[in-house]
Amino acid sequence: MSEKEIQKLRGQIDALDDEMLRLFRQRLGLARQVGKLKGNAPAYRPERESEILRRMPEEARALYREIISACRGVEQAIRVAYLGPQGTFSEQAVRRQFGSAVEAQPAGSIDEVFRSAERGATQFAVVPVENSTDGVVGRTLDLLLQTPLKICGEIELKVRQNCLSREKDLKKIKKVYSHSQSLAQCNGWLAQNLAKAERVPVGSNAEAAQRAAKEKGAAAIAGEAAAERYKLPILARDIEDEPNNTTRFLVLGDLEPAPTGKDRTSLVMSAENKPGAVHALLTPLAKSGVSMSRIESRPARARSALWEYVFFIDVEGHQADPKVKSGIDALKTKAPYLKVLGSYPMAVR
Repeated sequence: MSEKEIQKLRGQIDALDDEMLRLFRQRLGLARQVGKLKGNAPAYRPERESEILRRMPEEARALYREIISACRGVEQAIRVAYLGPQGTFSEQAVRRQFGSAVEAQPAGSIDEVFRSAERGATQFAVVPVENSTDGVVGRTLDLLLQTPLKICGEIELKVRQNCLSREKDLKKIKKVYSHSQSLAQCNGWLAQNLAKAERVPVGSNAEAAQRAAKEKGAAAIAGEAAAERYKLPILARDIEDEPNNTTRFLVLGDLEPAPTGKDRTSLVMSAENKPGAVHALLTPLAKSGVSMSRIESRPARARSALWEYVFFIDVEGHQADPKVKSGIDALKTKAPYLKVLGSYPMAVR
C-alpha cells in the first residue's frame, strides 16, 4: 500500500473522529437535560447502564463504560468508597463499574467502606464478597446483616496477577511482596521462576507495589492498576495459577434498581434449629420456580433458642418478578428472620 493511500485512509479516520466527537458532545448535552429533569434523583441507574452495555458487542463495552461515566458525571458528582489503598483490585472494580468520571475514595477496612456510604460521605460503596478460588469474604457478609444499604449492583473482575519490579531480570529478584492470598494464587509460577526469592506477605498488593518500588532486588505481585499507580514495570503478566480466578464485588447504596430481565436477588434468612429446617425454607423457592445460584451459611451474631446460623442466598430474578415475589412471600411465613438485601442487574462482563 502506497503512502498516498495510507494518508487517504487516515483522513477518513480523522473525519470519523470529528463526527464521533460531535455525537459525544451531543450525548453530553442530552445527559445534562436528563439531569435537570431528574432533580435530586440519583444519576447512577444500574439497570439503565446494564441495558446499554448488554446492547453493545464485548469489544465496545470498555469504551461505552467511559462514555456512560462521562455523561453521568455531567448530571451529578459521584463518590464511591472502596477497600484501599489506591492500586488495589477493589479500586479496579470501582473503575470498571463507574468509569473514570467518579471520585473513588479508599478506606482502610471493609467496615469503613460500609460506614462511608451509611453516613452519606459517599453515595455508594464497593466491597468484595467472594472469590472463585478463596471463597466468601466473611466480614462483608456479616456487615450485610446490619447495614441499611441495599445491594444495587455487582461486578465480576478477573484477577490478573503480574510480577512488578524495577529490576529487568528475574534472576536479580531476592524478595517478593504481596498479599498472602495473591502469593498463594501464584504459588506455581513463583516455584518455577522465583524459587529462591523470599515471599513476604503484606496488607495489600498496593502496599507490595509501594515497597517494591523503593527496594532494590524486590518485586511485587499485583494488578495493572498498582503497576500504573506506582510506576512499576511489569516483568511477567498473568502469572496466576488459575486463569479463571474471579472476584465478585457488590455495589451498595440507597437505591433499588428496576427489573431488567437479567437480575439477581440476594437474601439472608435464619432457620429453626431442628432437622430439615433449611430444606423446608428452600422448598418455597423451588415450588415458585425460582433458580438459586448460591447459598452460604454464617454463624449468627445474635444467639437465641430458635437459630444459630443465617443463610445467604442468591436467586435469579428480581424481587418484583411474580415468581420471585411469590417465593419470598412464602419464605416470610416460614423463616424466623428474613432480609432482602437487594435486587440488581447481573454483572456485565
